[in-house]
Amino acid sequence: MLEQVFLHQKKYSLQLRKESLKVRLSFLDDLERLITEHQGDIVKALHADFAKPEAETLLTEVYPLIKEIQHTKKNLKIWARPTPVESGTALWGTKSVIKREPRGVCLIISPWNYPLNLALSPLIGALAAGNCAIIKPSEVSRHTSAFLKKYLPQYFRAEHVTVIEGGKETTEELMKFPFDHVFFTGSTRVGKIIMEQASRHLSTVTLELGGKSPVLVDESANLKHTAEKVVWGKFLNGGQTCVAPDYLLVQQNQWPHLKPLIIETIEKFYGKTDEQVQSPSLARMISKNHAQRMKTLLEDAVKTGAELVYGGNIDIEKSFISPTLLEKPDLQSDIMQEEIFGPLLPVITYNTLPEAIDFINQREKPLALYIFSNSRHNIREILEETSSGGVSINDTVIHVGNHHLPFGGVGASGLGNYHGYFGFRAFSHERAVLKRSWGHSLASRLYPPYTASKVDMLKTLLKWKL
Repeated sequence: MLEQVFLHQKKYSLQLRKESLKVRLSFLDDLERLITEHQGDIVKALHADFAKPEAETLLTEVYPLIKEIQHTKKNLKIWARPTPVESGTALWGTKSVIKREPRGVCLIISPWNYPLNLALSPLIGALAAGNCAIIKPSEVSRHTSAFLKKYLPQYFRAEHVTVIEGGKETTEELMKFPFDHVFFTGSTRVGKIIMEQASRHLSTVTLELGGKSPVLVDESANLKHTAEKVVWGKFLNGGQTCVAPDYLLVQQNQWPHLKPLIIETIEKFYGKTDEQVQSPSLARMISKNHAQRMKTLLEDAVKTGAELVYGGNIDIEKSFISPTLLEKPDLQSDIMQEEIFGPLLPVITYNTLPEAIDFINQREKPLALYIFSNSRHNIREILEETSSGGVSINDTVIHVGNHHLPFGGVGASGLGNYHGYFGFRAFSHERAVLKRSWGHSLASRLYPPYTASKVDMLKTLLKWKL
C-alpha cells in the first residue's frame, strides 16, 4: 500500500511541476479553509490529546498557520520568480538565472508536541514550492493525527497530499522509498537515524531538532519583565516546546531577587500550588509515560544534590506535573544532560559574563538562546561568542512566530530551516540555467590546442582580475 501511494505521488509530481502558480495558490487556499472551517475540531482534538487550553491552541497552532499561509500567498509570485544573476567577463554573451523548481515527492514526519502546527507548517512550504507530500503524524498525539487523517483527504487528492498513520515501523517502511526531500521534526537521537536512512537514497533533509535552550540573565535585566517572559515561555504547552527555556543562567546577585518574582508569576498564571492541578490554563503531559519521565528526572536531580525550591507536585494518573524550580543541579545529572521537555526549570548561577558564555559553549549548540539584558555591550558579546539556531532578546519563544525569520537549528539542534520564504526554499531546488544569447564566447577562444597566445590571454585575465 505504501509503495502504491508513493508511486502515485511520484507520477502526479511530474504533472504538478507544470502547473501555474495560480494552482499552487488555490492549494494554499484549500489548506486555509481546512483550518478555519474545522477550528472547533482542532481545539477538541488537542484538548483530548493533552488538555491543551483553547487559548494556547489558537495562539500556537491555528494563528501561526493562518498567518504563514497568508504571508506565503502574498509573496509567492516574488519568491518563485527566476532570479537573474551576472555571468562574468569570461561568459560574455550569456544570460544566467536561478530557477526555483519543486523537489518532487516529500515526506513530512511530524511530532506530538505541536501536532497540528508542525505537520501543516512544513506542508505550506511544500505546497508553495509545487510538491506532493506524505505526512506521517505522531502516533502519540492520536486525536490530532486522526483529525489530519479524516480532514486532509476532504481538501486534497491522495496523489497530492496523503496522511499515513502508524508508529516507528511505519516510519521505517516509509524511509525505504527514495523521497526527494525528507522533513523531520523531533529529537536529535531520532534525527540522526532519519538522516542516515535518507542518505541511502541521497534524499535531501531538513531536521528540526531540539536541545537545551538556555536563558541568560545578567545584572542589567529588568527582573519583573524577565520573570513574566520566562514563566510564559517555559510552561507554555506544559513545557513541551522544542524552543522552551531549558535552564536558567542567572547572575548570582540577581537570583535572590528574581526567584520570588518567578514564583509570583507562576501563581498569577496558574494558581497556588494546590490549585494548579485544576488549572485550565496549564496543559498536561502528552501521556503517563512522559509524566513518569518528568518524575524520574526530578527525583534524580534531587538525589544528586539539587534543591527543590518550588513545585514538584505530580499526579501520574492525570499526566500532571506542576511548574517546578530547582536550584544547584548537579551538572552531570540527567536533568542537565537531557532536553527536559516538561515543566521543570533548573537554575544555575554565575559570577561573570565570560563564565556564563563558557558554560553555554561547553555544551551542544542549542535551538534557541534567550538573553535578558539592557546592556548593549553584553548583548553584543553574547551574540558574537555563542552559536544557536535562533535568539530572542528580552523575550522567549516568539521569534518562532516571525515568518520573515528562518527557523531552524545548528549542529545537534538541527539542519536547515523553514517558515515563510525559508520554507518555500527548503522544498525547492534552485536550478542554475545559463543561455547563450549571441556570438562566440571568450571560453571558446581558449579551446585546444593551447597555444602560447591562449596562455597569455589567460594570464591577462588573471592579472586584471577580469
